[in-house]
Amino acid sequence: MTEPGQADQADERAEHGVHEPGVGECPVHEAEHPPDQGGARERHEEAERQDVAADQQEPEPEQGAGQQDRTDPETGVLEDPVVGEEEGEHPGEPPDQTGELHGSAEVEGGPGCLGMASHGTHTVPPPATPSHPRGPRVTPHGHNRAVTSPGERRTAVVTGASSGIGAATARALAAAGYTVWCAARRTDRVEALAREIDGVAVTCDVTSPESVAALAGAVGGSLHVLVNNAGGAFGLDPVAEADPDDWRRMYEVNVIGLLQVTQALLPALRASGDGLIVNVGSTAGRIAYVGGAGYTAAKHGTQVVTETMRMELLGEPIRITEVAPGMVRTDEFGTVRFKGDRERAAAVYAGVAEPLVAEDVADAVAWIATRPSHVNIDEIVLKPRAQATQTMVDRSG
Repeated sequence: MTEPGQADQADERAEHGVHEPGVGECPVHEAEHPPDQGGARERHEEAERQDVAADQQEPEPEQGAGQQDRTDPETGVLEDPVVGEEEGEHPGEPPDQTGELHGSAEVEGGPGCLGMASHGTHTVPPPATPSHPRGPRVTPHGHNRAVTSPGERRTAVVTGASSGIGAATARALAAAGYTVWCAARRTDRVEALAREIDGVAVTCDVTSPESVAALAGAVGGSLHVLVNNAGGAFGLDPVAEADPDDWRRMYEVNVIGLLQVTQALLPALRASGDGLIVNVGSTAGRIAYVGGAGYTAAKHGTQVVTETMRMELLGEPIRITEVAPGMVRTDEFGTVRFKGDRERAAAVYAGVAEPLVAEDVADAVAWIATRPSHVNIDEIVLKPRAQATQTMVDRSG
């Protein structure tokens, strides 16, 4: 209830701009403007008039062309601009400085690789600089999904990890914080890779049920990511002249091998509560080209198996993805396809300025693996800028 005289006093306070604090407010204005005592109000009003006169003598800054008026219509106060808004960034968010997985990266020993130190020590690459326009590969947005809880580290299996895309993918996942099981037939190579990335080497032939069972036993009861990368092409003969054994080998490694490894590790993926299967397919699994019937048939199989698994595992805590690269230059793919004929293998890339490299594909796999658990990337098709289709390639470089 208002006491007699308080209402008049409140009106006087309002007239002179004195704020009455509400519930929970600090009565700061009460301290700055105490009630009138002995002419204090007259002295205060005189001081305000002098301040106003001084303010009117100050020239107002001119507003530049295109500058937005940020003056608050009620207070008359010029508001601070929102950081990044002038540069087209989302208001209120700082510019992206994560070097989020764009293009090539650099590593000890040369360009196009992940930022990895030897002897199992992982290093995070520096942010992109003008001298490295394509930017380094790092875990996007600062998330490290390889650590799910204190003391728990996410795990991954990469098949075909002895060279090319498989080895690059193992490095990429290790750089993102995963403990990687490097699986391939060539023991010496996977052991060297495992030492480099502080991973685990497993000798494995994906076409052998016994070998795959041993891989599953080594991995144990829980697994977060499976990358079915083991595969290959053998021959480039027309259907009329193709070797059925080459076709069998391609189907065995690209489809049956994928099937066997997936079956063996599916219980561990389920047990993790947050599983991901990435099948490495090819643009050859989407088209046809002369001489490629055996390989395209196998890679069409990879694609269809991937789509079917996504339907069959719906409702389970497992995401399913296919990464389908186009022209990728690696040390061994073409040489194996042409049975050791390196000259014929090199001719595939003749005149192509920048075909994809293994690290470009590994980049995509690492990005998929670091998405939030509810986000499923169905497929990624990636080709070099110089390639429009399997047969339309710019060779002017």
